[in-house]
Parts: sequence; structure tokens; C-alpha cells
Amino acid sequence: MRGWIKSYLREYFRTTPLKRRAFFVTIDMLIIVGSLYAAFWLRFDGKIPIEYLRNFRYYIPLLLVINICLLFIFGLYKISWRFFGLKELLNLFGALSLSFFAMAIFLFFFKTYAPFQGFPRSVLLLDYIFTLGLIGTLRISKRAIKEYMNKAGRLRRGRIKTLIIGAGSAGEQIVSEMLNNRKSKYFPIGYIDDDPAKRGLSIHGIRILGTREELPGIMKDNHIDEVLVAIPSSGSRDIRQIVEIIRKSKEIKNIKILPGIIDLVDGNVTLSDIQEIQVEDLLGRDPIKIDYSAIRDFLTGKCTLITGAGGSIGGELSRTILQFKPKKLILLDIDETELYYLMNRNKPTSIEMVPVIGDIRDRKKMEVIFERYRPQIIFHAAAYKHVPILEYYPEEAVKTNIIATRYLGDLAIKYKVEKYVNISTDKAINPKSVMGATKRISEEILRAMNEKNETKFISVRFGNVVGSRGSVIPVFKEQIRKGGPVTVTHPEMKRYFMVTAEAVLLVLEAAAIGQGGEAYVLDMGEPVKIVDLAKEMIKLSGHEADVDIAIVYSGLRPGEKLFEEILGAEEGSQPTKQPKIFRVKSHREWTENNLWESVDKLKILCETNCKREEIIEVMKTLVPTYKPDLGNGSILNW
Repeated sequence: MRGWIKSYLREYFRTTPLKRRAFFVTIDMLIIVGSLYAAFWLRFDGKIPIEYLRNFRYYIPLLLVINICLLFIFGLYKISWRFFGLKELLNLFGALSLSFFAMAIFLFFFKTYAPFQGFPRSVLLLDYIFTLGLIGTLRISKRAIKEYMNKAGRLRRGRIKTLIIGAGSAGEQIVSEMLNNRKSKYFPIGYIDDDPAKRGLSIHGIRILGTREELPGIMKDNHIDEVLVAIPSSGSRDIRQIVEIIRKSKEIKNIKILPGIIDLVDGNVTLSDIQEIQVEDLLGRDPIKIDYSAIRDFLTGKCTLITGAGGSIGGELSRTILQFKPKKLILLDIDETELYYLMNRNKPTSIEMVPVIGDIRDRKKMEVIFERYRPQIIFHAAAYKHVPILEYYPEEAVKTNIIATRYLGDLAIKYKVEKYVNISTDKAINPKSVMGATKRISEEILRAMNEKNETKFISVRFGNVVGSRGSVIPVFKEQIRKGGPVTVTHPEMKRYFMVTAEAVLLVLEAAAIGQGGEAYVLDMGEPVKIVDLAKEMIKLSGHEADVDIAIVYSGLRPGEKLFEEILGAEEGSQPTKQPKIFRVKSHREWTENNLWESVDKLKILCETNCKREEIIEVMKTLVPTYKPDLGNGSILNW
């Protein structure tokens, strides 16, 4: 019986839209009537003349109708009490101000009518002030009490005392959610911002305590548990500086960060966006400006095919391209597991995504795909890419990186594809490896195909993508997780690194501006020493290099160079309207017959199980700057 009564009472007092609306309408009506009486009482020093009291039967219905109707029109009865904020307060101000002017106009036109003769204008103003103040206070009271209780409660429950770096839009949003989300484990102690004009100001009751240079003292004085970098628009140089300053305070080990601006599609941040700071955040470059309108014009409404869609670049391409609303997205990969994960990672949209399992070396299967889907844009990201492995299997590199690229080019021409965008690599420049040489030859094949066809062929080169399966970073992470040692091939080895999202956006912009036949190279910033990268990753894990985790040098592997280059010996560069994209200016003239004869010869050699050296000799004729590693070491020894 008791359980039934509890259930009945719980259901009876459960909040519903109808109950909430009825509650607020009732309270607002009482406030409107009370405000009118208070205005008259104040105007006449507590002694309201009897003639005005008699006319209340006219004043009250008129005020109620005007005010309540306008509050409905402005949506004040559709708002949850606990989420009443600045926007809703402005709506309330607008509704009651309009009511004030409507009442003033009414009294002006009906001033000769007996009930409204001599109506005091000061009463109208006082009534407006009282009504606005009381209704506004009522609406915001629950949120104010809730935020105060949350603040006190979180401190008592030992939540993580967090210092927010950045008092901009992202910092304001994240602090608001920390204060209002019951499940939040964070309690914001204060902001840090380099704008001196903001010092001492409060946002959501949380003060701006100082600048980044004052961080060590602020962290010590406020017993900070964790620091959150909330500046999505900042470059890696700023983030590195902030991290170094924080590290001066040895008490702080936890540094977290919000995603970069290019990862925030709608500019909004939530608690779920907070993540551990990664080496990727320290390797990116200065913020870049992307011509989104050019990319949108290029991709919107087009059927787009991505080869190698399950890889790092292909996966990011698919995620980013979806934002530009293509007509259809065809995701091609030989790895069905990666395709499965890719389909589940991408948020459901109205855009049709079609997973296709297939090998780009299977020409018949590729023709079926082109016939069925008729792609208008192709992003060719499928390739073999692990340099040391391919040194021992050049025939496989040729079949995938050269022959299959040519197959796809032939099909693109046959099915009148608008643009074919080839994802290339900085290893194609003065190559030392089989991988680099095959990618360079694929660029030349597409350049030749572009000469006599409607399809526009474009290649885009860039360096290592942070966190990709071909990157050293996942290897280092696993070695650090196991306690070391971390293996670095050479103390002087340097590489260019790009954040995946940044690289993909620049690829899309290069593809959008390309007119066909170009090879573009991306500005990859400054090269990073691999040993410095290893040390930084060890620091981020909370350890010290060569103290807690050892770094050992294993020597260069087959096909590796100490330094990667931006342009080949026979090349120059031309700027484009995007300062981070350069057009490669090749000084080499090809005779088309020689190119196709050599490519056909490579195909035959790969199909007849010939020696590695024979394949390499043919590739040298195609790429004169190719300086291969002809060592005969066993693959088991590197």
C-alpha cells in the first residue's frame, strides 16, 4: 500500500510541460497584479485614491492579457526553469518592453475614457520595472540556487580542482558545463588569459586570475589538481610554451586539452571533448585558414570514391568530406575490419555511405565499382607505405603503387571522372626507398594521363601523419606502455609531421584549386628530431627519458634517409593562393612512349618473379634521382 502511495505521489508531482506552463502562468499573473498594486502604492505613498482602486477591474484584465500574450509569443513558457540564461532574459526584456509601449499607446488613445482619465504615467513605468524584476528573478532563481549548490557540493565532494587556460568562447562553454552538469568531475577554480583587460573579471562566477607567465604561482596558491588548455584556435607553439610553464610546477602532472578548431565542426565544446594532451598537440603548426567555400563548391552534391578508406588518411578524408555533403560516399578498402570500424565511427547522416571490399589491383572488380557507382571525384589513398618492408618486396610495391594507380586512372578516364586526387608522399622526392620511387612514378603516370583527357589528375605530397599506422608514434606509445626501451634509428634522424585533420583539409583545398596535371606539396612546418619526439612522449607519460625509460639507437633500416626533402633536385615550386600549399614545378620533360614502355616492362618483371635488382634498374630509368639501397641484409635483422 505504501509503495502504491509513493508511486502515485511521484507521478502526481512529476513535472510535465503542461504543469510547468500552468505554474508559470499562474505565478506571472500574481506578479503582474502585485506589481500594479505596488506601483500605485509607491506612487501615492501608501494611500491609493479610492477612484483608482475601483478602476483596478479595468486595469488588471488589460495588463494580464497584454503581458501574458506577449510572454507566450516570445516563447517564455517553453523554457526549462533550470536552463534560463542570457538569451531567455533578453526575450523576457523584449516581451515586457513591448507590453510597456503597448500599454502606453493604449492609454494615450483612451485617455478621455473615464476609467483611464488621469492614469499616472509614473505608475506605468514603476509597474514595468517591478514586473521585469520579479519575473526575471523568479525565472533565474532556480539556476542561481542550483549553481551555488553545485559549487559548494563539488568542493565538499573533492572534485578535481581545475584551472582553465583561455577565457574565450571555449573556456566559457566548458566552465558552464562543469558547473551545471551533475556528472562533471571537474570544479573550475579560475581562468588564465593573456588579455590584460580581462584580469579580475568573472565568467559564470569564476575569476580570471592572471596570465600564463603567472601560472606557477597561481597553481601553487590555489592547490590546482589539473590544468585544462581551452584554446582551440591556438597553434602548437603556444601549447608547447604553456606545457613547459606548467611543468615548472612539479606538483601538476595532469594536463588536458580541448580539440583544435578544425576538429570542432560547430564550434561547441562539451565535457566529452576534454582529452589527455598528446604529442600530436605539440607537433601541429600555426593555425591555418582554410577556404571552406572552395572545398564546398568542389564536393557538395558529388559522388565521391575514397580508396584505402580504412587507413588513417582515408578514414579522415571520409569524416571530413561528409561535412561538405557529397551526394554519395563510396568507401573502398581491402580490409573489411577497418571498413566495419569506419562505418561505425562516422556519425549517421542523410548521406549514403557505401562500404566496398575490393583490391585496387583487381581491374575487373574496379570496373564493376566504376560502372555501378559512377564516381565524380576520386581520392586515391590506397598504397603500400612501410618503407623497410617494401625494400624486400619491390614487385608488390610496383603492383599496388604503380600498376593499380594506372588501372584506376584508365577507369577514371573511361567513366569521365571529374577529378582524380592522388595522395603522395615526401618520400617521393629524391627517393632512396622502393616506396618513395613507386609513389614518384605514380605521380608521373597521372601527369601523363592528364595531358589528353577531360579528367583532371592531381597529386598532393606531404610528410608523416601523426598517429597513422605508418607513423613511429604508435610504436613509441606501445614501447613506453611496456616500460621501454624506446628504439630510435639514429640520433640525427628528422621527419616532417602533420596532424591528420590538418593534412586532409589542405589536401581537399589543393584538390579544389587544382586544374589538372599538378603535383602539390604541403608546407609541413619544421622537421622534428625523432629522438626529441621520443623524449617528449616519455615526458607526457609522466616519466623521464634515460632515467625511467631508456632510449636506444638501432641504426638506419633499409631504404631510410636521415632527412626528408620538400622538393626534388630537378624541381622548383610556385606559391598558390593558399600559403600552406605549393605547386611543384617540374623541369623534366617526358616522352610519353618511353614512360609507358618502362611501366609495361615493370609490370612484366613483377609477373615473372624476376630479381629485385632488375625492377630497381627500370625504376631508376623512370626516376633519375632515385638512389636505392642495394644492401642484401635479411628482413629478420632490421
